[in-house]
Amino acid sequence: MSAVEIRPVSGIAVEPWLDELADLRIRIFRDYPYLYDGSVEYERDYLDRYARSKQSVVVLAMEYNRLIGAATGLPLTDADPEFVAPFERHGPPPEQVFYFGESVLLPEYRGEGVGHRFFDLRELYAQDFGYPLTAFCAVVRDPAHPRRPADYRSLEPFWRGRGYRPEPALTARFPWKDLGDSEETEKTMQFWMRDAGQADAEM
Repeated sequence: MSAVEIRPVSGIAVEPWLDELADLRIRIFRDYPYLYDGSVEYERDYLDRYARSKQSVVVLAMEYNRLIGAATGLPLTDADPEFVAPFERHGPPPEQVFYFGESVLLPEYRGEGVGHRFFDLRELYAQDFGYPLTAFCAVVRDPAHPRRPADYRSLEPFWRGRGYRPEPALTARFPWKDLGDSEETEKTMQFWMRDAGQADAEM
């Protein structure tokens, strides 16, 4: 894994990393399928939830003290209301779920096992705090989307290999501005979930 160091931080200890994490999110999420035209101001407001949450975790991937990737998690009850609402309507109870916000990693470091480490540490963290379920959501795009790269590889096989499955009843609507658009539009976000006590053999 070259010289990559994996370093988890939690709660208020996240604060010093928020600017770098905001920049990284904007850079990575510009790519398909998110096509996110983000701003540092919005990112800082969004990421401040992780500094305020007493049970948040940010797993930092560093190379020579430079942030090259990160993965986030916090109790679902501390997440944006748009992500809590589907669980309030359909279950399971939000109080049982530890929510993974994002995993972002510079392209040149992919395929070296960092993504698995991101999931390993967040899942262990959720278990330590007694959450029986872990979940994340991913944008749903039309497979025929004009900006889908010809060599695009979905992460679904990776997620399924980790034991996650899509929950059809659990979807959220979340707005952002796509690159090249003049205003925000709502996107469908599909939740994927895993029982925290699932056997490692399924991974």
